[in-house]
Amino acid sequence: MSDANQKHSSKTPANSPQIRTADVVVVGGGIAGKACALGLAQLGLQTVEIAPDLHQAVPTPQSSQWGQRIYAFSPSTQKLLAHLQIWDALDHSRLQAVRDMRIYGDRGEKSDHLHLSAFEAGTPQLAWIGESNLIEHTLDQAARFQSKLERMNDAVEKIEVDTDGATLHLKSGGTIRTQLVIAADGASSPIRNHLGINTTEESYLQSAVVANWFCTYPHLETAFQWFLPGGDIVAMLPLPNKQVSMVWSTSPENAAELLKLDASGWQSRFESIANGAILKQLGELTLNSSPAAFPLRKIRAARFIGPDSSPKVALIGDAAHVMHPLAGQGLNLGLRDVAVLLNILGKRESFRAVNDLTLLRRYERQRQGDTSALLWVTDKLKKLFSGSSSTEKRLRNWGLGLVNKSHFIKQRLIERALGDIHFD
Repeated sequence: MSDANQKHSSKTPANSPQIRTADVVVVGGGIAGKACALGLAQLGLQTVEIAPDLHQAVPTPQSSQWGQRIYAFSPSTQKLLAHLQIWDALDHSRLQAVRDMRIYGDRGEKSDHLHLSAFEAGTPQLAWIGESNLIEHTLDQAARFQSKLERMNDAVEKIEVDTDGATLHLKSGGTIRTQLVIAADGASSPIRNHLGINTTEESYLQSAVVANWFCTYPHLETAFQWFLPGGDIVAMLPLPNKQVSMVWSTSPENAAELLKLDASGWQSRFESIANGAILKQLGELTLNSSPAAFPLRKIRAARFIGPDSSPKVALIGDAAHVMHPLAGQGLNLGLRDVAVLLNILGKRESFRAVNDLTLLRRYERQRQGDTSALLWVTDKLKKLFSGSSSTEKRLRNWGLGLVNKSHFIKQRLIERALGDIHFD
């Protein structure tokens, strides 16, 4: 995409025979984009989803091999997928409920420990762990049977926004005229950038190394997280059939070394970190996927709608915000964008078009608070546990123990992690 212009609608006539029309166009083919496009079509809106690889079939997850992209799905995500009639269609044998979370400080003291329990919180589970492919494949199947949804294997080269809507010029040469554009085109969002929506960005100077493992001890439906001296964070998330998914946040240099390790090398690493607590908790670990790494950063868009003069675009998912994975909330935050947008458009007054400024401002206002709070907490926790001063060490480890003793604070933490969305 090379340009974004503000023009009056009379210069791009919607009734031109060369221009196709749609109520809403979703740009992006990730989970957030696919879920949003499906939900918009279910509202009866003529929806087009555009992404370069939409015709590339996402394989059905199967056998004992698990995908590299593993996510924690919060109850808010479960509620959205149920609303989209997706949740019951998932293969639940490939979803693992999380009943407990145990978080350990970096001193190795028993008191430096936080335990969050679904039982104590009065909820069936804190989250589910599953593969990206599992959700994407099921969304793809549902899209095939939605008459109001058209999916195009294409890319947007240019966007023109005016007082009535937007015109998208595609790489294939086609043109689409629409009332509203949903930018779900990722952290580097071309649509966001070319509309001039500013972002605040910060590199954490870390990479996340991900891999799946068989473990000889049962994980007891528990998600574990260890903060390590020096700022590394290792999370072990439970998967079905005595498996765990590892997310190790570390320096890019150490990440490169981890990717080179063989079985004995990994064993030595696990023995040497957290006083061997990972192996004591999970037993012998056998690799069940090829390790991969990706850089970690924080991104927040200044606006979630744009352009300023006549907004006809809404940002969702990574196009609006990117966060550190230590809380496991990145995808859930993006899908709460989708849920709020669908709820607002589904309840809109009969006299309002889908691109009505009041609706778009409702969306932005509702998402700003949730996004700001979660990004702030995650960022502060990351930096607190990266600090090397003796004061920071005492504070963070003392804080874990203090929170663990407070039922009220733990309840508030769990409520924030569960998320809250409503469909009326």
